[in-house]
Amino acid sequence: MEALCREIAAARNMAADRAAEGRAAGNPSPAGKTGENRTEERDRKVSSVFLGGGTPSLLTPRQIDRVFDALYQSFSLTPDAEITMEANPGTLDEERLRAMKEAGVNRLSLGLQSTEDTLLRILGRIHTWRDFRESWDLVRKHGFDNVNIDLMFALPEQTREIWQNTLRTAAAMSPEHLSCYSLILEEGTPFAAQELRLPDEETEYEMYEDTSEILSAYGYRQYEISNYAREGRACRHNIGYWIRREYLGLGLGASSLWENERFSNTRDLKQYLEWDWEHDRYADTLREERIPLSREEAMAEFMILGLRMTEGVSCRAFLEEFGRTPESLYAEILEKYRKLGLLVCSKDRIALTRPGIHVSNRIMAEFL
Repeated sequence: MEALCREIAAARNMAADRAAEGRAAGNPSPAGKTGENRTEERDRKVSSVFLGGGTPSLLTPRQIDRVFDALYQSFSLTPDAEITMEANPGTLDEERLRAMKEAGVNRLSLGLQSTEDTLLRILGRIHTWRDFRESWDLVRKHGFDNVNIDLMFALPEQTREIWQNTLRTAAAMSPEHLSCYSLILEEGTPFAAQELRLPDEETEYEMYEDTSEILSAYGYRQYEISNYAREGRACRHNIGYWIRREYLGLGLGASSLWENERFSNTRDLKQYLEWDWEHDRYADTLREERIPLSREEAMAEFMILGLRMTEGVSCRAFLEEFGRTPESLYAEILEKYRKLGLLVCSKDRIALTRPGIHVSNRIMAEFL
């Protein structure tokens, strides 16, 4: 906790120093712009904060206060900043929720995953469906009116009917946002090593289509491949990822996109805890997987990430960012998938069609 707060305190100066050094060396700003007219980094406003990864709801009220005090002392937030905190059911109580509210948290993301206790046990979750309902009541009682629920489909032993019931049950609780992800088995994990009875490919396809159909009936609009929201409740922080806004990741293993470079913090806990943030200005040795992006890579990212949004890529924004149109760069790819009915291309938008979403990885890979 203290190491994180020290990094937060140091991060603003590091960001400003990196930007100043980059401009002095003639390095381009994000997406290849010169950066000569950019506002000084120290005066930039933060429009969203997301505390996630792990289980931040395990923090004590005092620790929550400590983290947010460090954030507010180091960064200037916009008046309407979206401040999200992830929470696992069963880890919330009156005191923690009160501390979150007082700290300025105005959006919660609850990891339900399933309404079926059998499936929760298979996933190794520490909570039950009853725990979630108790947490949900507490969240609403404390006035949180912008809440996401995470759900997962294509789980072991999960039928299409079970998934449909899960969707209807969750939607009937009227959260402002729902994130619905299919299970991805990561190679080398204990879970992947098990013999699991997973839904077949056709059933998984049907589950994905059920998600859109059922949630639409409850008033949710799909705005991204895996995300659904009521009007005005799309997650601004996540949208920032898809449209390639800069973000600064703080904490062990946190990833960043800053000054047209992708990097992440060390995953070595001992190194992170012992780092001297006060005297090591850039903390460069804590940065791993540093990848300065070329203009071509930045343009490819713009297309790949933008296509995750159901409204697709803005051709106007692409032109403003790079001085070229997507059509002038990717005409062959665009025409190929347009003819196959997997992309729709208009004057200002390039977006995946419904069938295109199901083969999105294949399409996106062509831009690399």
